[in-house]
Amino acid sequence: MSRKYFGTDGIRGTVGAAPITPDFVLKLGFAAGRVLSSSAQADGGRSNHPTVLIGKDTRISGYMLESALESGFSAAGVNVLLVGPMPTPAVAYLTRAMRLSAGIVISASHNPFDDNGIKFFDGRGEKLSDAIELEIERAMDEPMQCVTSAALGKARRLDDASGRYIEFCKNTFPPSLSLRGLKLVVDCAHGAAYHVAPPVFHELGAEIVVMGHEPDGFNINAGVGATHPKGLAQRVIEEKADYGIALDGDGDRLIMVDHAGTVFDGDQLLFAIVKDRVRHVNIDMVPGVVGTLMTNLGFEHAMHRMHIDFRRSKVGDRYVMEMLKETGWSLGGESSGHILCLDQHTTGDGIVSALQVLAAIVRFNQPLAQLVGEFERYPQTLINVPMPSTVDWQKSPVVAQACAQAQQRLAEQGRLLIRASGTEPVVRVMVEARDAALAESTAQSVAQALRGL
Repeated sequence: MSRKYFGTDGIRGTVGAAPITPDFVLKLGFAAGRVLSSSAQADGGRSNHPTVLIGKDTRISGYMLESALESGFSAAGVNVLLVGPMPTPAVAYLTRAMRLSAGIVISASHNPFDDNGIKFFDGRGEKLSDAIELEIERAMDEPMQCVTSAALGKARRLDDASGRYIEFCKNTFPPSLSLRGLKLVVDCAHGAAYHVAPPVFHELGAEIVVMGHEPDGFNINAGVGATHPKGLAQRVIEEKADYGIALDGDGDRLIMVDHAGTVFDGDQLLFAIVKDRVRHVNIDMVPGVVGTLMTNLGFEHAMHRMHIDFRRSKVGDRYVMEMLKETGWSLGGESSGHILCLDQHTTGDGIVSALQVLAAIVRFNQPLAQLVGEFERYPQTLINVPMPSTVDWQKSPVVAQACAQAQQRLAEQGRLLIRASGTEPVVRVMVEARDAALAESTAQSVAQALRGL
């Protein structure tokens, strides 16, 4: 069955427009609460009141949606723990560590402040399965009937949530290592990590400069964070720092910058982590790595040179996670900075990922640029071609011929990817090749065939 509300990363949209409205979120909380209550009863009735944890990022709409969710869960007889602004991976960790029924994050990740969304984690700190999401959607179609007063859920604040998560993050850094001697600029994107990321790096010994740490409800991701690393690069140079660490609004993405202002994306950072695991931990821990359809071809070739299997999932960290579970591997990620280290956490975590990269830098005693130097990033051309949903471009002989010719030109020195956007009426044409001119001309030829439709 197709899902009506849930996308690849929860439910997301513009605040005030369906589905991100108070009435919808109220009913979502109630429906999720009923599903959780049914699961608890099926599990032997260990608890008459399942307990969920709700965190959020720093968007002003978080107050409204938090209240609606809390009311919905309470009406379904579910207890609620509120932690306020907290990174998405922190909610996943706390849910698992406290043996709760579920964790919910109110966030639209790297989107601007006037968007928001709802993400769910199960009791293991992992994203909900498709089956559970469908069950919640079915429950939303049923009438909302509040439980009796005696059965209502209670709500309370969890005051030590930040401290618990800070200690968890620090414990993912090798105890024999230290960040002493490193000066770091930490960009929190005016988001959920503003009060937890700086202490993690400082308490591990680094000298830190903080930016993007003054949220006002409206400035989340605004010119700062993982999606806007230029400001961080400039600040690193000004402060004569060794590295810059950029998180996104909910703290699950990572982009880094070195002393020269060079930006390193998720592919490069994942490469550094893989290289460190192979050299300094245990080569048997890295039988394979999962990327996505957008992972740079140079990364795939680098993995093969290291005799490590590499597989591509669909775009989205949800699909990277699914493939990691299928293979039993622990490392994967996306170019955008979603990095999964399942030997450290159940979900992508920008702070934890940064610590893994910094551990590699310290253990190799090499600058990041040198550490990832053998990974040759192929030039990439991306063209968005407007395409009405009524046009079936996949059945066009002209497009098929253009693609065949493109593949022939690229041979084994490049890669062509065509996919429809999931968020706007465009078809994305992406070509990678060792030769930038070849990538550009090949992409243009395929895009021209699509425009002809």
